Amino acid sequence: MSESTTQTAQTPEVPMITLRDGNQIPQIGLGVLRIDNDGVVPVVESALQVGYRHIDGAAGYNNEEGVGRALAESGYNAGEQRKSLWMTTKLRDSEQGYDSALRAFDRSLELLQLDYVDMYMLHWPTPFNWRSGETWKAFDRLRSEGRVRTLGVCNFLPEHLERLHEETGEYPAVNQIELHPTWQQRGVVAYCKEHNIAVEAYSPMARGADLANGVVEEIARAHGVTPAQVILRWHIENGTIIIPKSVHVERQRENLDLFGFALTPEEHAQIDALDGPTRAGHDPLTFTYA
Repeated sequence: MSESTTQTAQTPEVPMITLRDGNQIPQIGLGVLRIDNDGVVPVVESALQVGYRHIDGAAGYNNEEGVGRALAESGYNAGEQRKSLWMTTKLRDSEQGYDSALRAFDRSLELLQLDYVDMYMLHWPTPFNWRSGETWKAFDRLRSEGRVRTLGVCNFLPEHLERLHEETGEYPAVNQIELHPTWQQRGVVAYCKEHNIAVEAYSPMARGADLANGVVEEIARAHGVTPAQVILRWHIENGTIIIPKSVHVERQRENLDLFGFALTPEEHAQIDALDGPTRAGHDPLTFTYA
């Protein structure tokens, strides 16, 4: 293990990814899905303590109040510590639209106890009820007012990115998608790279399903690390932004400790070969996270 397992103050060597708008995002963040307001407070506080400087939230997670409490109690809602933090939140799909998005953002900002967020994202494209172009105009206004630094989307397929570009003249800086060894979405990733859209992976380990894989386990043994660290290292080497979720401080620390080893080209190719036809999450063509 690298000595980053014992660090508690500064982010342990986490690379910064430069986005198309010039802003820099830490390559590793903490996801806070499915944690209630009271439960998320110690989770965010411990993550900040062990070195995370990137928190990935959403209005739809129904815990922005708890995240805001943790940021305030840890001192990361203002001053120099705030400047060191990347905070993302996302618009509820039911609140897409120009005026409704502006109102929703005001509420999120109040709950988070912040003056601005680093990234505001469309949560799902909802092509069956498309309002992304109209919503993006509200996002652009928030950015021009300095209350949002970077604009992103989640779960957008190339056809949705094209439509958004046609309607707004802009591509998002980030596309957050389900991405892990058994669901690599190579067509989406290739499109994003072609258009300078950073790829961010949620469920980077298929909610744990990809860990019990003989190939991954063998590589982990060879390096004296865990299967989770092998998969996260694979993402890092691909240049993907990752937001693993853990409520346990030791696992949080482990998920940052990815820089004391590297995969060989052969090992990386072995993980590439695990790509399969089955997603762990929802289909962007039909799903809405209201």
